Amino acid sequence: MPLPSDEKIVALAQDLIQQFDTIFGLHPGFRPAHAKGAMLTGTFTPTPAAASLTRAPHMNRETPVSVRFSDSTGIPVIPDNDPNANPRGVGIRFHLAERVHTDIIAHSTDGFPTRTGQEFLEFLRALAASDPAHLSGSPLEAYLGAHPKALAFVQAPKPAPSSFAREQFFGVTAQRFANKDGQSRYGRYRIVPEAGVDHLTAEAAAAKSANYLFDDLAERIAKGPITFRVVAQLPNDGDIVNDATEHWPEDRTLLDLGSITLTAPTANDAHEQQWTIFDPIPRVDGIDASDDPLLELRAAVYLISGRRRRAAGGSEQTASHA
Repeated sequence: MPLPSDEKIVALAQDLIQQFDTIFGLHPGFRPAHAKGAMLTGTFTPTPAAASLTRAPHMNRETPVSVRFSDSTGIPVIPDNDPNANPRGVGIRFHLAERVHTDIIAHSTDGFPTRTGQEFLEFLRALAASDPAHLSGSPLEAYLGAHPKALAFVQAPKPAPSSFAREQFFGVTAQRFANKDGQSRYGRYRIVPEAGVDHLTAEAAAAKSANYLFDDLAERIAKGPITFRVVAQLPNDGDIVNDATEHWPEDRTLLDLGSITLTAPTANDAHEQQWTIFDPIPRVDGIDASDDPLLELRAAVYLISGRRRRAAGGSEQTASHA
């Protein structure tokens, strides 16, 4: 995928990456955010209802997938039971053909702290200049006081899951789906575990080991498949579709698009994580990006940081959590 032609977007993306580096440190070969992860492989099988929403090829036939689960922050060795490891992330790659793919990127907290990339940069700068343990009088306190949506995101509960296989993930931005008859409708992805959502209390999480989620993932996949549903939350007329801070009410239609069945760890996991650059823009017939201002910027951040990660030059982090 190419970088955006808008130089302002590219410059803003570079500024955001620099802020992540300032906050988390520089870790060559790893992502500046959601650095600690593991990838599994499997298959996506669409429901018949998926074709009513979109003509996209993977929503109309069985498709191989690669799925990366991750902790938050840019720290590759963050303990899984550190509260800062929330929200968790998931990246899903649908392999449509040789070197042809489309992705879903989702987080375990619904929404995003800011509507625009410039606001997000200001948020990160305030965070970098503050001690979260002593917010009074800090730049972060001032920022959150002036940005109620960011404050709501920061204050939203972010409990640790008992397992990646028991966590639900929410797409950050809406997509515009079109079916074979040309009918279009917006939707926002949810990735829902077949085993059910299960979160730990703070006390229970604190008692877990530093790699409990990734150890659990390896143990589960060795015993049998891990399954998720891919669901689209569909807005009603009048719902805002281009603002990641806006939540659609829970009474909105949830359309089951299909199931992801994960069956094995990804071969050469550390290399694949270093090499894979997920893309928040779908770039596939039948699914278009909304005009959410975060999308082009997020794509630029992913691409620039991904190229930097690849250029780290085959540094072989072999641990499954790398």
